Amino acid sequence: MMKLYSWNVNGIRAVLNKGALQKFITEHQPDILCLQELKAKEAQVDIDLTDYFQYWNSAERPGYSGTAIFTKIKPLTIINGFVNGIAEKYKLAGDNYGDPNTEGRVISAEFDNFWVVSVYTPNSKGDLSRLGLRHKQWDPAFLEHLKALEKTKPVLFCGDLNVAHNEIDLANPKQNVGKHGFTDEEREGFDKFISAGFVDVFRQKYPDKTDAYTWWTHWANARARNVGWRIDYWMASRSIANSTKQPQIHPNIIGSDHCPISLMVDKK
Repeated sequence: MMKLYSWNVNGIRAVLNKGALQKFITEHQPDILCLQELKAKEAQVDIDLTDYFQYWNSAERPGYSGTAIFTKIKPLTIINGFVNGIAEKYKLAGDNYGDPNTEGRVISAEFDNFWVVSVYTPNSKGDLSRLGLRHKQWDPAFLEHLKALEKTKPVLFCGDLNVAHNEIDLANPKQNVGKHGFTDEEREGFDKFISAGFVDVFRQKYPDKTDAYTWWTHWANARARNVGWRIDYWMASRSIANSTKQPQIHPNIIGSDHCPISLMVDKK
């Protein structure tokens, strides 16, 4: 079995300076580690991971966004961003916040039996000013990218999707209806992943598990009180979903406002 982890580190330099990333890798030894929100370019980071091949898709804008895949198994292919033509098809271009195509938000790695994709989905913003881009352009473009990869082999995708899918996925659903991360539009985007055949592997195994969160605000001692949101996911093509085992959330691993999530998958 291979161990796959995903973690929004909210600044890779910060978790390295705290020693949190090194401690996590030493203790958990992921075979494949997907990261989001690097907030750095590879040349800015001094990280000695002799067991891993490192693939970065950093944002052009300094100190912002970015994804990476660190893997003990050398991939067959790496794709930064969407496959050819998808960004153009959905007119994904800059807005007041920047151009999502240059923000390093998607990296895909092809292995013998599946693709692994790390994604950092654009945040809709507190005033919902990026909700239109998210709903009408980003979500459908990303789904089309996944389906294009899936034509060759099954897909495991993970990361910070910046949405709690259902009420069970956040501590205070009633107060947050219609707010960013829990709008009808964002939840509909997630529904479309499910309709397209992708399985939320944690929720498949634990359909009724409450208090299972991956992100906590810094305010009001939220993490200690476990007042959180589940916005980080491992999703699997239906054809490989039943080959995944032990989906877990790791709230005790600190260093970021998100915690890592993991699953096991058969090598064959």
